[in-house]
Amino acid sequence: MNLINLDKQLQRITDTILSNKEDLALERKNDNSGTYTVKANEALKKWRENLIEIYANSIFKDKQNTFEQLKKWGDNVVHLLVDMQLPLDLAIEEVRYYRKTIGVIIKDECIAYQFDLNSFFEIISRFDSVVDQAIHWLSLSYARSHAASLIVAEKAVYELSIPLVRVTEEIGVLPLVGDLDTRRAQQLMERALSLGMEYNLKVIIIDLSGVPIIDTMVADQIFKVIASLKLIGISARLTGIRPEIAQTMVNLGIDFKDIHTFSSLHLAVKNIITIQKEEI
Repeated sequence: MNLINLDKQLQRITDTILSNKEDLALERKNDNSGTYTVKANEALKKWRENLIEIYANSIFKDKQNTFEQLKKWGDNVVHLLVDMQLPLDLAIEEVRYYRKTIGVIIKDECIAYQFDLNSFFEIISRFDSVVDQAIHWLSLSYARSHAASLIVAEKAVYELSIPLVRVTEEIGVLPLVGDLDTRRAQQLMERALSLGMEYNLKVIIIDLSGVPIIDTMVADQIFKVIASLKLIGISARLTGIRPEIAQTMVNLGIDFKDIHTFSSLHLAVKNIITIQKEEI
């Protein structure tokens, strides 16, 4: 088969697939109509048609051009999956489904046009590489989107895990709950400094009643927080140091002589307000 005839036959195969695009997309939609919502099914139908177009054009068009289309398609699909809260498995299953369905069309058309073995192998190999690339871009885009979501979630958790509660115009409370490692202690410093300045506070109470364990490194970081706050004109108080933690700190040789400590948050606030009244 000469090159001109081959191109014509390839264009006809592409046209055959495109002419059946809506039916192919609708066929898959009907198979899963009870699985997804009406809105999800309509959205999925559109990107199924888009995928079929890319698959069909890959038979005749330049491979690089097809790969660029797949990249955009992968990004759009991921946005759809995230918006609709659909799993990645769904999209990969769709890609595989149309590999098989369109692969059968290609085979039947090649038989009808009496393609030789080498020509058929070249067409089906190109088609397979496009399908593999579709899965690649789909997985890559999903991984990037997932990583971005994790960063946003981590930021939200960070803000929630170290909240600064403003109890008066000049007093703020940092209630800490859970394990306090060196990384979280560093975040404590950053949040105390930034919010202390933002709220124009004079005193910040760091409440440790919800912290089960404090080691030497974490204790040292807390003291650095207190020292840093002092440099920007904010006085710090420690409250809620439970007996076992106090004993541990003493055994570690931690010196509290320059740190204002209270057994409870209530007593700390009461002491601060009393001092403020005396200063007036």
